[in-house]
Amino acid sequence: LFLLDFRFCEFLTHLHHTCMKKISDILEKSAPKPGVPADLQNLLSQHFGENRSVIEIEELKLSDSCFLPANDLTHSFSSYLKEICPKWAKLRKNHKEKKSVVMLVICSSALRSLELIKSMTAFKGDCRVLKLFAKHIKIKEQMSMLEKGVFHIGVGTPGRVKALVEQDGLCLNATKYMVLDWNWRDQKLRRMMDIPEVLYKHLYILYSIYSTFDSSAQILVSRVFFL
Repeated sequence: LFLLDFRFCEFLTHLHHTCMKKISDILEKSAPKPGVPADLQNLLSQHFGENRSVIEIEELKLSDSCFLPANDLTHSFSSYLKEICPKWAKLRKNHKEKKSVVMLVICSSALRSLELIKSMTAFKGDCRVLKLFAKHIKIKEQMSMLEKGVFHIGVGTPGRVKALVEQDGLCLNATKYMVLDWNWRDQKLRRMMDIPEVLYKHLYILYSIYSTFDSSAQILVSRVFFL
């Protein structure tokens, strides 16, 4: 019995090291790369290509000028936002519209949303930030807050943002910046774009934004990280 237990422990140890090696190999081969406009354009084309004509697909495309440089992995989230949003103070001051936000940050989970909100403290200052995820927060509460007050930044998940847009709780006309938590991975090593149900909801938001953004709007495809 002791010999059996010992061998079993050896097996578990070997299995653990093998799994860890495979995970390391996966991460090494898929090292984070700053997002580029083509990533989003290809995603939209693949999803909508079968149901739309070539002309309709072309209408979904935004020029490269609508995209800001991705995080080059040398910045914290706050310092990155300060660099690519130099006129943020003016935009924040002039924003008076309810049911809208100037900056929309999209990530894969409620926990990740809280991490990002905490990490942007130095950037946001006295801006009002609204949590846009489902965990512990009812959608009616969020709709009421958006209707009664002015918020500058919204941070949340594709599912809840999609629901708010569909129910007219969140309008995207005043949104000037969209930040995508592009390369962050969950415990299963999945990016936001690797989860089918999340991807669908995210594409819905992108399509809605593409339909409402004007030439002054800009999309940020970024890898958000922490020091």
